[in-house]
Amino acid sequence: MRSRDFDLDFRYQAEKTRKWGLALLSLAGLFWIWCAVLLILPYQAESEPDDDTPATCESRLFTDAGTANTRESGETCAEERDWPEALAVLGVSIPVSVVGASIFTIGTVSRRMSAHGQAIRELDKLTEKTRD
Repeated sequence: MRSRDFDLDFRYQAEKTRKWGLALLSLAGLFWIWCAVLLILPYQAESEPDDDTPATCESRLFTDAGTANTRESGETCAEERDWPEALAVLGVSIPVSVVGASIFTIGTVSRRMSAHGQAIRELDKLTEKTRD
């Protein structure tokens, strides 16, 4: 019975590892959504702290001008949402997604290998019974 307990504990640890990988992949997905929001959605920028009418800015990617937000709103929009912020969010998501995918894969493979080992042991028992 000890090997069965060890195998169940191994599968439990593999499932826990898999869940950690899935959590990191979900976190990376949130970073990608945040980056998409920063780049795709239009936004408002205040030129002064007590400004009643903030400037409406076009999205960073979808703009009619040659460069994002250079028409009537000028520097106010460019300072409010700068490219390095979106790229930093995207840059942080890359190692998180790589580590998450690696951990998820390790957990999945460990669990499948344990199930495969169990199936082989059961087949060996059946083979021994038919020989006797």
